[in-house]
Amino acid sequence: MQQDLQEHQRRATRIEELIQEVAAFPDPQARATTQELIQALLDMYGEGLARLLELTAQSEASGYALIETFASDELLASLFLLHGLHPLDIETRITRALDEVRPYLKSHGGNVELIKVEEGVAYLRLQGSCHGCPSSTITLKSAIEEAINKAAPDLDGLKVEGVTEPPVRPGIPVTFVPSRRKDSSRSAEQENGWRVVTGLVSLSDGKLKVVTVQQEPLLFCQIAGTYYAYRNRCSHCDAPLDNGKLEGTTLVCSSCGRRYDLYRAGRCLDAPDLFLQPVPLLAEGGQVKVAISALAKDDTSEAALSAPIR
Repeated sequence: MQQDLQEHQRRATRIEELIQEVAAFPDPQARATTQELIQALLDMYGEGLARLLELTAQSEASGYALIETFASDELLASLFLLHGLHPLDIETRITRALDEVRPYLKSHGGNVELIKVEEGVAYLRLQGSCHGCPSSTITLKSAIEEAINKAAPDLDGLKVEGVTEPPVRPGIPVTFVPSRRKDSSRSAEQENGWRVVTGLVSLSDGKLKVVTVQQEPLLFCQIAGTYYAYRNRCSHCDAPLDNGKLEGTTLVCSSCGRRYDLYRAGRCLDAPDLFLQPVPLLAEGGQVKVAISALAKDDTSEAALSAPIR
C-alpha cells in the first residue's frame, strides 16, 4: 500500500512538471493546443468520475451488477474500452448491439445472426427477406455497423453472409472503409450516427408523409405501429411516391403503377430486380431516428452506400 502511494505521488509530481514545461513552450500555438488537450482530458475524466458517483447514488445494485450499470453508460464504457477494462467481452457487446437494431430488421421481414467472433473479426449472417436483397447492404452499413461500432469499437473487422451486391454503374468507385474510431471534431449527433426526425407525431396508421432530412426527401409511413422510411422515388420511373396508394403493406406508384412491398424491404412485386431504397430507422424513447450515413444524395455516394462491408 505504501509503495502504491509513493508511485501515485511520483506520477503526480511528474505530471505537474510536464504541465509547467508546456506552459513554457515558446510557440504560442503549440502551447495553446497542448493546454487545450490537457484540459479536454481532465474534463472527460472528471465527467466520468461524476457519472460513477451519480450512478452509484442512484442504483440499489452492488458488486458486478453495479459494474454492469457503469458499462451501460456511454461515457464510462468508452473510458473502460480505452484502458482495456470493459467488464463485458466483445461477443456479449456485439450481441447486445444486434438486439438494438433487430426490431428495425424485423420490421422489414429480416433478421441477423452472430455466427462467431474470431481473431477480432465478427461474422454475421442475414436472415429472412434481407438475405440476398441488394438493399440489405444499406441496412448493414447504416444500422448494424453503426450499432456494432458504437458497442465494440475495438473490433478489427466485420464480415456478413447473405449480402448481394447490386449492379455497379461504370466509372463509379465502390470502395467503403468503415470508420471504427470517433472524430472529436464531429457533433454529438454525427457521433451517434442517427438524426432525430421531427414532424411524425401526426402521421396516422396507413398514411404517407414526406420529411426532408439533410436535404433528402424521405417517405415515411406507419403500419400497425411500425415506422418505415424510404427514399421518395420509384425505382422504375423515378417519380415521387408520396402521391402513391398504400394498400396494406403494398405501395403503388401513382406514375407507373409498380407495386412495392414496404414490409419486405421495398421489393417490387412486379419486377423482382427492382427495390425501393430503405433508410435505416430506429424508433425509441418516443423518437424516430434515421441513419445519417444513408442520406447521401449524388450517384457516387449512392454507389458507396451499396458497397459491401468487408
